[in-house]
Amino acid sequence: MPGRFFLERPIAGMDDPPRRNVAPGQEVIALTADGPRHMRWGMIPVGRVNARGRPVMETIINARSESVFDKSAFADVGRAVVPADGWYEWTGEKRRKQPWRIVRKDGALLYFAAITDVWHAPGGTDVHQVATVTCAPSADVRDIHHRMGVILLADQIDTWLTGDESSARALMQPFPDGMLRVAKADDVDWTTP
Repeated sequence: MPGRFFLERPIAGMDDPPRRNVAPGQEVIALTADGPRHMRWGMIPVGRVNARGRPVMETIINARSESVFDKSAFADVGRAVVPADGWYEWTGEKRRKQPWRIVRKDGALLYFAAITDVWHAPGGTDVHQVATVTCAPSADVRDIHHRMGVILLADQIDTWLTGDESSARALMQPFPDGMLRVAKADDVDWTTP
């Protein structure tokens, strides 16, 4: 979680069109301590190793809250927040999966806690990249997925971005029960961003 999300309203300082189907590998808006910027969703942890000393090879779109500050693969990462109107999850059997749309009941933006890094690509290009942080699910989404993104309240954003590690760890909790709405998402064009 999230594997796809949507952001249809504007974010101050950014001039992005509404997006109904944001997928890993695409550019997303990330709020940082220095202001909003575009980043690639998915971290390529080149040069990083796991606990066994082996290279981390897969692109990481989500990082587990239980280990994000402890794994060597995430050493020296920064923090950001990814705003979204909501996200999608799927249930059911392969080729017959039911998509679900999850939003805040009050219609407010969701703010996903995230980590950031810079990949130094061949040819000297620097790619700023982001991965959302996940935790156990709230009661609202438990029936459709075993994880959910760490969702911050607006007044917690600054603590996540600039607070010490202990303060950031305290925010990595499931969103309070009863604050999210889950509904079938049969009307989404999955081929259009």
